[in-house]
Amino acid sequence: TAARKRRHTVKIQVIYGRETRKKIISIRTGMGAQHDMRLARRHLTELYPYKIVIADKGYQGLAKTGLQTPKKKSKHHLLNKQDKEANRRLGKLRTVIEHINRKLKIFKILSLPYRNRRKRFGLRANLIAGLINAMG
Repeated sequence: TAARKRRHTVKIQVIYGRETRKKIISIRTGMGAQHDMRLARRHLTELYPYKIVIADKGYQGLAKTGLQTPKKKSKHHLLNKQDKEANRRLGKLRTVIEHINRKLKIFKILSLPYRNRRKRFGLRANLIAGLINAMG
């Protein structure tokens, strides 16, 4: 069944800094069944030093903490031109993190289901992040 297939999933949240020339600042890992927001709330303490934090639409509940997320249109209220333009600007800034995600996925340990000891996954993810930072 589909529920059995999600047994080995592990989530990664990546924070990178534009000031640090696109280097990965922090990586947090969690269980695959854990919601992104729950993992992000634990990760928030590392975000406070930064003025602007950009996230995708899945983190709209954290907008009160200073996270900038794209505006969603609702069934009855379409987005106006200003909101669409703001979403476009945020999207352009988010492409950098998508490129970093691509660099992370080059390593098969992060792109395939992880079937090893989960306790060591965070260490391995941080080592890979260090390699990516060193490569530039």
